[in-house]
Amino acid sequence: MARPIWTGTIAFGLVNIPVKMYSAISSAALDLDMLDKKDKSHIKYKRVNEDTGKEVAWSNIVKGYKVDGNYVILDNKDFEQASAEKTKRIDITSFVKEDEIDAIYYDTTYYLEPEPKDEKPYTLLRSAMKKTGVVAMGSFVMRNKEHLCVIKVLENALVLTKLHFAQEIRPLSDYKIPAASIKTNPSEVKMAVSLIEHMKEAFDISMYKDEYTAQLLKFIKAKAKGKKLTPVKTKATLPDDVNSLLAQLKASLGKEPTKAAPAKKKTAAKKPAPRKRKKLA
Repeated sequence: MARPIWTGTIAFGLVNIPVKMYSAISSAALDLDMLDKKDKSHIKYKRVNEDTGKEVAWSNIVKGYKVDGNYVILDNKDFEQASAEKTKRIDITSFVKEDEIDAIYYDTTYYLEPEPKDEKPYTLLRSAMKKTGVVAMGSFVMRNKEHLCVIKVLENALVLTKLHFAQEIRPLSDYKIPAASIKTNPSEVKMAVSLIEHMKEAFDISMYKDEYTAQLLKFIKAKAKGKKLTPVKTKATLPDDVNSLLAQLKASLGKEPTKAAPAKKKTAAKKPAPRKRKKLA
């Protein structure tokens, strides 16, 4: 079983819930090694003293912060003493509705596991949060940094997700984003709404697969055998006469892109072509 990356307590009013924190995410990316092109030897990184050029052992590396031109050296005890409670406790400060938290603030997610003797307060908090339909906002210190976090119920577990602080989010004013005052063509909006309605479905995370990694592994195995694979085409090619935004929307719905129906003679509208389920990489 994986080792916990943090241990401490959840402070819920005067109730303290001892927990262990485990990473909830495991990367699906291929573990690629960095090699020397000449002889395929592994590339290693060294911690080198910039003045002497000599390698420095981990045991001789310390952390320091420069004040008035001189470094103040800090050890683990210094970090803990700066806020001893926060290094061992997740302080719940409030409860909010989950849909009030914008997705841009979310970072990494972790599972919170109680000790067997502490299951009662753990399940109490879980049941109360389920009943009230809220998530808990809090903060804690891990790896010498304070983190904002949200705790929610996932099935029968409490899970913690680190959040970015507001000052960590880059302002939209730094980018050339189209202004809200820009007008849109009503016909294009109507067609876009139709396309969205056509593509709506119940959310099912199992439908989305990492197809790129699977294809890359397939390519690697074929290359190892001296074979070549034909590149997979993922983008649908539009007809040459589909050049306007409205025509593209119509083509997406399986409708005639350019030819308009005669003024007097009415024709039955074509049914939208059955949509293939798209999978995210």
